[in-house]
Amino acid sequence: MATRWGICSAGKISHDFLVALRTLAPEDHEVVAVAARELQHAEEFARKHKIPVAYGSYEELAKDPNVDVVYVGTVHPHHLTSGKLFMKAKKSVLIEKPLAMNLREVQELLSAARDNNVFLMEAVWTRFFPVSLEVKRRLSQGEVGEVQMVRADLGAPLTHIPRMVEKELGGGALLDLGVYSLQFVLMVFNGERPESIQATGHCIDTGDCFQCLPPIYVFCPGVDGTVVLVLRFSGNRLAVCTCSITMVMACDAVVNGTKGSMMVPEHMWCPTTLKVNKKEMQFPLPEVSMPLNFINSTGLRYEAEEVRRCLQEGLKESPGMPWSHSSLIAEIIDEARRQLGVTYDQDHIQ
Repeated sequence: MATRWGICSAGKISHDFLVALRTLAPEDHEVVAVAARELQHAEEFARKHKIPVAYGSYEELAKDPNVDVVYVGTVHPHHLTSGKLFMKAKKSVLIEKPLAMNLREVQELLSAARDNNVFLMEAVWTRFFPVSLEVKRRLSQGEVGEVQMVRADLGAPLTHIPRMVEKELGGGALLDLGVYSLQFVLMVFNGERPESIQATGHCIDTGDCFQCLPPIYVFCPGVDGTVVLVLRFSGNRLAVCTCSITMVMACDAVVNGTKGSMMVPEHMWCPTTLKVNKKEMQFPLPEVSMPLNFINSTGLRYEAEEVRRCLQEGLKESPGMPWSHSSLIAEIIDEARRQLGVTYDQDHIQ
Protein backbone atom coordinates (compact mmCIF):
# COMPACT_ATOMS: atom_id res chain seq x y z
CA MET A 1 0.00 0.00 0.00
CA ALA A 2 1.27 3.46 -0.90
CA THR A 3 2.29 5.99 1.73
CA ARG A 4 -0.31 8.76 1.35
CA TRP A 5 1.22 12.23 1.53
CA GLY A 6 -0.38 15.55 2.33
CA ILE A 7 1.57 18.69 1.42
CA CYS A 8 1.48 21.71 3.73
CA SER A 9 2.39 24.88 1.80
CA ALA A 10 2.48 25.32 -1.96
CA GLY A 11 5.88 26.98 -2.15
CA LYS A 12 9.11 26.29 -4.01
CA ILE A 13 10.44 23.55 -1.75
CA SER A 14 7.10 21.73 -1.83
CA HIS A 15 7.26 21.80 -5.63
CA ASP A 16 10.70 20.21 -5.58
CA PHE A 17 9.56 17.60 -3.05
CA LEU A 18 6.76 16.59 -5.44
CA VAL A 19 9.19 16.36 -8.36
CA ALA A 20 11.45 14.15 -6.22
CA LEU A 21 8.54 11.89 -5.25
CA ARG A 22 7.89 11.30 -8.95
CA THR A 23 11.25 9.54 -9.20
CA LEU A 24 9.94 6.87 -6.81
CA ALA A 25 7.51 4.03 -7.50
CA PRO A 26 3.89 5.33 -7.59
CA GLU A 27 2.75 2.22 -5.75
CA ASP A 28 4.95 3.34 -2.81
CA HIS A 29 4.21 7.08 -2.65
CA GLU A 30 0.95 8.87 -3.42
CA VAL A 31 0.20 12.57 -2.91
CA VAL A 32 -3.48 12.85 -2.00
CA ALA A 33 -3.89 16.49 -0.91
CA VAL A 34 -2.22 19.90 -0.69
CA ALA A 35 -3.05 22.87 1.50
CA ALA A 36 -2.05 26.54 1.32
CA ARG A 37 -3.18 29.63 3.18
CA GLU A 38 -5.05 30.72 0.06
CA LEU A 39 -7.24 28.21 -1.78
CA GLN A 40 -6.24 29.63 -5.17
CA HIS A 41 -2.58 28.84 -4.56
CA ALA A 42 -3.43 25.32 -3.43
CA GLU A 43 -5.62 24.73 -6.49
CA GLU A 44 -2.93 25.99 -8.88
CA PHE A 45 -0.37 23.73 -7.19
CA ALA A 46 -2.77 20.78 -7.33
CA ARG A 47 -3.40 21.25 -11.05
CA LYS A 48 0.31 21.53 -11.77
CA HIS A 49 1.13 18.35 -9.85
CA LYS A 50 -2.09 16.41 -10.52
CA ILE A 51 -3.06 16.26 -6.85
CA PRO A 52 -6.74 15.29 -6.37
CA VAL A 53 -7.61 17.55 -3.42
CA ALA A 54 -6.71 21.16 -2.60
CA TYR A 55 -7.46 22.96 0.67
CA GLY A 56 -7.40 26.65 1.56
CA SER A 57 -6.37 26.00 5.16
CA TYR A 58 -4.02 23.69 7.04
CA GLU A 59 -6.85 22.75 9.39
CA GLU A 60 -8.73 21.12 6.51
CA LEU A 61 -5.66 19.10 5.56
CA ALA A 62 -5.28 17.95 9.16
CA LYS A 63 -8.85 16.56 9.07
CA ASP A 64 -8.38 14.62 5.82
CA PRO A 65 -8.72 10.92 6.73
CA ASN A 66 -6.82 9.82 3.61
CA VAL A 67 -3.53 11.44 4.68
CA ASP A 68 -0.91 9.30 6.43
CA VAL A 69 1.94 11.79 6.67
CA VAL A 70 2.27 15.52 6.07
CA TYR A 71 5.26 17.23 4.52
CA VAL A 72 5.54 20.68 6.14
CA GLY A 73 7.28 23.10 3.79
CA THR A 74 6.38 26.39 5.49
CA VAL A 75 8.90 28.98 6.69
CA HIS A 76 10.57 28.24 10.04
CA PRO A 77 8.37 30.38 12.33
CA HIS A 78 5.31 28.31 11.35
CA HIS A 79 6.86 24.89 11.94
CA LEU A 80 5.74 24.65 15.56
CA THR A 81 2.07 25.51 15.03
CA SER A 82 1.76 23.50 11.82
CA GLY A 83 3.55 20.48 13.23
CA LYS A 84 1.43 20.43 16.39
CA LEU A 85 -1.76 20.87 14.35
CA PHE A 86 -1.08 17.77 12.27
CA MET A 87 0.25 15.64 15.10
CA LYS A 88 -2.80 16.41 17.24
CA ALA A 89 -4.82 15.11 14.28
CA LYS A 90 -2.76 11.89 14.52
CA LYS A 91 -0.80 12.60 11.33
CA SER A 92 2.86 11.74 11.06
CA VAL A 93 4.98 14.68 9.97
CA LEU A 94 8.14 15.46 8.04
CA ILE A 95 9.03 19.06 8.89
CA GLU A 96 11.53 21.07 6.88
CA LYS A 97 14.72 22.09 8.61
CA PRO A 98 15.24 23.79 10.96
CA LEU A 99 12.74 21.76 12.93
CA ALA A 100 11.80 24.87 14.90
CA MET A 101 13.05 28.33 15.87
CA ASN A 102 14.77 27.27 19.10
CA LEU A 103 15.25 24.37 21.49
CA ARG A 104 12.07 25.13 23.43
CA GLU A 105 9.98 24.80 20.27
CA VAL A 106 11.81 21.61 19.26
CA GLN A 107 10.99 20.10 22.64
CA GLU A 108 7.33 21.08 22.18
CA LEU A 109 7.24 19.26 18.86
CA LEU A 110 8.89 16.16 20.32
CA SER A 111 6.38 16.18 23.18
CA ALA A 112 3.51 16.43 20.70
CA ALA A 113 4.88 13.44 18.78
CA ARG A 114 5.12 11.39 21.98
CA ASP A 115 1.70 12.45 23.25
CA ASN A 116 0.01 11.58 19.96
CA ASN A 117 2.13 8.49 19.21
CA VAL A 118 3.05 9.65 15.70
CA PHE A 119 6.20 9.75 13.59
CA LEU A 120 8.17 13.00 13.46
CA MET A 121 11.36 13.79 11.55
CA GLU A 122 13.28 16.94 10.77
CA ALA A 123 13.73 17.01 7.00
CA VAL A 124 17.51 17.07 6.95
CA TRP A 125 17.57 15.49 3.49
CA THR A 126 21.39 15.44 3.41
CA ARG A 127 21.47 12.57 5.90
CA PHE A 128 19.89 10.14 3.44
CA PHE A 129 21.89 10.84 0.29
CA PRO A 130 24.03 7.87 -0.82
CA VAL A 131 27.13 10.00 -0.20
CA SER A 132 26.19 10.48 3.46
CA LEU A 133 25.50 6.77 3.90
CA GLU A 134 28.90 6.01 2.36
CA VAL A 135 30.61 8.47 4.72
CA LYS A 136 29.05 6.71 7.71
CA ARG A 137 29.96 3.27 6.35
CA ARG A 138 33.59 4.18 5.81
CA LEU A 139 33.86 5.86 9.20
CA SER A 140 32.49 2.72 10.87
CA GLN A 141 35.20 0.73 9.11
CA GLY A 142 37.90 3.05 10.38
CA GLU A 143 39.00 4.00 6.90
CA VAL A 144 40.45 7.36 7.97
CA GLY A 145 41.56 6.17 11.38
CA GLU A 146 40.67 8.16 14.48
CA VAL A 147 38.79 11.29 13.49
CA GLN A 148 40.41 14.39 14.96
CA MET A 149 38.94 17.28 12.99
CA VAL A 150 35.77 17.99 11.02
CA ARG A 151 35.18 21.11 8.95
CA ALA A 152 31.91 22.02 7.24
CA ASP A 153 31.30 25.29 5.39
CA LEU A 154 28.24 26.59 3.60
CA GLY A 155 27.58 30.07 2.27
CA ALA A 156 26.38 32.21 -0.61
CA PRO A 157 25.28 35.85 -1.13
CA LEU A 158 21.60 35.55 -0.21
CA THR A 159 20.76 38.91 1.35
CA HIS A 160 18.54 39.80 -1.61
CA ILE A 161 16.06 37.10 -0.54
CA PRO A 162 13.63 38.50 2.06
CA ARG A 163 13.13 35.26 3.99
CA MET A 164 16.90 34.99 4.49
CA VAL A 165 17.20 38.34 6.25
CA GLU A 166 13.81 39.25 7.69
CA LYS A 167 13.67 38.41 11.37
CA GLU A 168 9.90 37.75 11.24
CA LEU A 169 10.54 35.01 8.66
CA GLY A 170 13.29 33.36 10.69
CA GLY A 171 16.11 34.91 8.66
CA GLY A 172 19.78 34.42 9.41
CA ALA A 173 22.64 32.15 8.43
CA LEU A 174 22.51 29.75 11.37
CA LEU A 175 18.90 28.65 11.09
CA ASP A 176 18.91 28.31 7.32
CA LEU A 177 22.45 27.12 6.52
CA GLY A 178 24.13 26.33 9.82
CA VAL A 179 21.88 23.32 10.32
CA TYR A 180 23.60 21.62 7.38
CA SER A 181 27.10 22.13 8.74
CA LEU A 182 26.12 21.08 12.25
CA GLN A 183 24.24 17.98 11.16
CA PHE A 184 27.35 16.83 9.28
CA VAL A 185 29.50 17.22 12.40
CA LEU A 186 26.99 15.37 14.57
CA MET A 187 26.72 12.61 11.97
CA VAL A 188 30.48 12.11 12.07
CA PHE A 189 30.65 12.26 15.88
CA ASN A 190 27.54 10.09 16.38
CA GLY A 191 25.46 12.79 18.03
CA GLU A 192 27.98 13.46 20.79
CA ARG A 193 27.47 16.69 22.75
CA PRO A 194 30.40 19.11 22.39
CA GLU A 195 32.29 20.05 25.54
CA SER A 196 32.49 23.67 24.46
CA ILE A 197 30.90 25.97 21.89
CA GLN A 198 32.54 29.17 20.68
CA ALA A 199 30.80 31.42 18.18
CA THR A 200 31.86 34.58 16.44
CA GLY A 201 30.59 36.47 13.42
CA HIS A 202 28.66 39.53 12.37
CA CYS A 203 25.02 40.51 12.15
CA ILE A 204 22.98 42.28 9.50
CA ASP A 205 20.66 45.19 10.20
CA THR A 206 17.43 43.72 8.93
CA GLY A 207 15.46 46.92 8.43
CA ASP A 208 15.31 46.86 4.63
CA CYS A 209 18.67 45.22 4.03
CA PHE A 210 17.43 42.88 1.32
CA GLN A 211 17.02 46.01 -0.80
CA CYS A 212 20.56 47.16 -0.07
CA LEU A 213 23.60 46.23 -2.12
CA PRO A 214 25.96 45.75 -0.45
CA PRO A 215 24.16 44.88 2.80
CA ILE A 216 24.86 46.90 5.95
CA TYR A 217 27.02 45.03 8.49
CA VAL A 218 26.62 46.11 12.09
CA PHE A 219 26.54 44.53 15.50
CA CYS A 220 22.86 44.96 16.19
CA PRO A 221 19.72 43.06 17.12
CA GLY A 222 19.30 41.90 13.53
CA VAL A 223 20.03 38.45 12.13
CA ASP A 224 23.35 36.68 11.78
CA GLY A 225 25.06 37.23 8.42
CA THR A 226 28.19 35.12 8.89
CA VAL A 227 28.99 32.79 11.79
CA VAL A 228 32.04 30.69 12.64
CA LEU A 229 31.50 27.96 15.21
CA VAL A 230 34.31 26.08 16.94
CA LEU A 231 33.17 22.97 18.77
CA ARG A 232 35.46 20.95 21.03
CA PHE A 233 34.57 17.33 21.66
CA SER A 234 36.05 14.75 24.03
CA GLY A 235 39.52 13.46 23.27
CA ASN A 236 40.70 16.81 21.86
CA ARG A 237 38.57 16.41 18.74
CA LEU A 238 37.50 19.61 17.03
CA ALA A 239 34.92 20.80 14.54
CA VAL A 240 34.74 24.11 12.71
CA CYS A 241 31.47 25.15 11.07
CA THR A 242 31.07 28.28 8.99
CA CYS A 243 27.83 29.57 7.51
CA SER A 244 27.16 32.80 5.68
CA ILE A 245 24.43 34.55 3.71
CA THR A 246 26.80 37.33 2.61
CA MET A 247 29.64 35.65 0.73
CA VAL A 248 30.61 32.87 -1.65
CA MET A 249 32.06 29.86 0.17
CA ALA A 250 33.42 26.48 -0.93
CA CYS A 251 30.33 24.71 0.49
CA ASP A 252 32.26 21.54 1.26
CA ALA A 253 32.92 19.30 4.26
CA VAL A 254 36.10 17.50 5.31
CA VAL A 255 36.80 14.74 7.84
CA ASN A 256 40.44 14.46 8.93
CA GLY A 257 41.72 11.36 10.70
CA THR A 258 44.96 9.73 11.76
CA LYS A 259 45.03 7.51 8.65
CA GLY A 260 43.46 9.67 5.98
CA SER A 261 40.68 12.07 5.08
CA MET A 262 37.29 12.25 3.42
CA MET A 263 35.93 15.22 1.55
CA VAL A 264 32.42 16.04 0.38
CA PRO A 265 33.05 18.69 -2.30
CA GLU A 266 30.82 21.59 -3.31
CA HIS A 267 27.11 21.18 -2.54
CA MET A 268 27.83 19.37 0.73
CA TRP A 269 24.15 19.83 1.67
CA CYS A 270 23.00 17.81 -1.36
CA PRO A 271 26.10 15.79 -2.25
CA THR A 272 26.74 13.61 -5.28
CA THR A 273 30.53 13.30 -4.97
CA LEU A 274 32.80 11.85 -2.29
CA LYS A 275 36.60 11.85 -2.13
CA VAL A 276 38.27 9.34 0.18
CA ASN A 277 42.03 9.69 0.41
CA LYS A 278 41.89 11.56 -2.91
CA LYS A 279 39.96 8.80 -4.66
CA GLU A 280 36.75 10.26 -6.12
CA MET A 281 33.39 8.50 -6.31
CA GLN A 282 30.21 9.72 -8.01
CA PHE A 283 26.62 9.10 -6.91
CA PRO A 284 24.40 10.60 -9.64
CA LEU A 285 20.79 11.59 -9.06
CA PRO A 286 17.81 10.49 -11.19
CA GLU A 287 16.67 12.64 -14.08
CA VAL A 288 13.96 15.21 -13.33
CA SER A 289 10.53 15.38 -14.96
CA MET A 290 10.01 19.08 -14.24
CA PRO A 291 12.30 22.07 -13.60
CA LEU A 292 13.55 22.42 -10.02
CA ASN A 293 13.87 25.51 -7.83
CA PHE A 294 16.91 24.28 -5.93
CA ILE A 295 20.00 22.35 -6.99
CA ASN A 296 19.92 18.53 -6.71
CA SER A 297 16.40 18.62 -5.25
CA THR A 298 15.57 15.20 -6.63
CA GLY A 299 17.63 14.09 -3.64
CA LEU A 300 14.57 14.82 -1.52
CA ARG A 301 13.48 11.38 -2.64
CA TYR A 302 15.83 9.78 -0.14
CA GLU A 303 14.20 11.34 2.92
CA ALA A 304 10.78 10.36 1.56
CA GLU A 305 11.99 6.77 1.27
CA GLU A 306 13.23 6.95 4.86
CA VAL A 307 9.86 8.19 6.08
CA ARG A 308 8.06 5.34 4.33
CA ARG A 309 10.49 2.79 5.75
CA CYS A 310 10.03 4.11 9.29
CA LEU A 311 6.24 4.12 8.99
CA GLN A 312 6.22 0.58 7.68
CA GLU A 313 8.38 -0.54 10.61
CA GLY A 314 6.26 1.32 13.15
CA LEU A 315 9.06 3.69 14.15
CA LYS A 316 8.30 7.10 15.65
CA GLU A 317 11.69 8.59 14.84
CA SER A 318 14.30 7.93 12.19
CA PRO A 319 17.59 6.30 13.24
CA GLY A 320 19.20 8.34 10.46
CA MET A 321 17.98 11.68 11.85
CA PRO A 322 16.96 10.98 15.44
CA TRP A 323 15.23 13.44 17.74
CA SER A 324 18.38 13.72 19.88
CA HIS A 325 20.28 15.16 16.91
CA SER A 326 17.54 17.68 16.16
CA SER A 327 17.53 18.75 19.82
CA LEU A 328 21.30 19.10 19.96
CA ILE A 329 21.44 21.13 16.74
CA ALA A 330 18.83 23.51 18.17
CA GLU A 331 20.72 23.71 21.47
CA ILE A 332 24.02 24.57 19.74
CA ILE A 333 22.35 27.20 17.55
CA ASP A 334 20.64 28.73 20.60
CA GLU A 335 24.01 29.04 22.33
CA ALA A 336 25.67 30.48 19.23
CA ARG A 337 22.90 33.05 18.90
CA ARG A 338 23.26 33.93 22.59
CA GLN A 339 26.95 34.64 22.07
CA LEU A 340 26.18 36.74 18.99
CA GLY A 341 23.24 38.55 20.53
CA VAL A 342 20.71 37.37 17.95
CA THR A 343 17.18 36.82 19.26
CA TYR A 344 13.73 36.17 17.80
CA ASP A 345 10.29 36.81 19.23
CA GLN A 346 9.99 33.08 19.89
CA ASP A 347 12.88 33.30 22.39
CA HIS A 348 10.81 35.49 24.71
CA ILE A 349 7.90 33.07 25.09
CA GLN A 350 7.93 31.15 28.37
